[in-house]
Amino acid sequence: MLSIDRDAHGVVTLTLDRPNAKNALSGALVAQLNETLETLAGDTAVRAVLLTGSGGIFCAGADIGEMRAAGAATPEQNEADSRRFAGMLGTLERQPQPTVAVVNGAAYGGAVGLIAACDVALAARSARFALSEVRLGLVPAMISPYVIRAIGARQARRWFLTGEAMDAATAEHIGLVHQSVEDARLADATTALTDALLAGAPSAQGEIKRLIRHATGRSEAADAEMLGETARWIARVRSGGEAREGLTAFLERRKPGWTRAK
Repeated sequence: MLSIDRDAHGVVTLTLDRPNAKNALSGALVAQLNETLETLAGDTAVRAVLLTGSGGIFCAGADIGEMRAAGAATPEQNEADSRRFAGMLGTLERQPQPTVAVVNGAAYGGAVGLIAACDVALAARSARFALSEVRLGLVPAMISPYVIRAIGARQARRWFLTGEAMDAATAEHIGLVHQSVEDARLADATTALTDALLAGAPSAQGEIKRLIRHATGRSEAADAEMLGETARWIARVRSGGEAREGLTAFLERRKPGWTRAK
């Protein structure tokens, strides 16, 4: 589910590899990604970590079937499931090495959180993005701190509330990605960026990441509190009636009951 490639310069590429599920974030994939990141964090030979998707798709977000099952589980199981995803995002953001999201295709829901948690994001011009949770009766709870830091509260209000899809140019304009390039140039742009990262001192890069968190007023205690709050938030919402209807409608390939008929 997670392919790992490491080059001679210490650049590690992690590829979400569930092509039959559009690289959706199953519980098993989340656990594998978190474990891999933690292992790489302790490897001083690793200089940068790239995150991308297989099959021309970045990631379809959360596994919808698993989301529905979690909403029907006990409150304790529901929240524990949420905490695993929230914890993985925290691990990704705190990775001591520079992290780069290489967005090679569609990125929806939780996938946008992955992108926002990375230090740098590059996107193919054909990529599409959507904070689509609201259309399933859900909220982008666990990814919200990362996405709001990336695009700001004003932009978040629109894209969180509508669930609209945006193109790569719009994602670049609002700050979700740093650079969008023609699809054929994505590999070259990734190489150019990794070359720039490799020119920096690795320990200094780790210090810079910690400095940015400190300079923006963040603390370990506050981040841990936010993680718990957002995990409880999505656990509560997805156990409700709207989420049950939205997730079921998605799996049944129909519109949810609240959708206005045309």
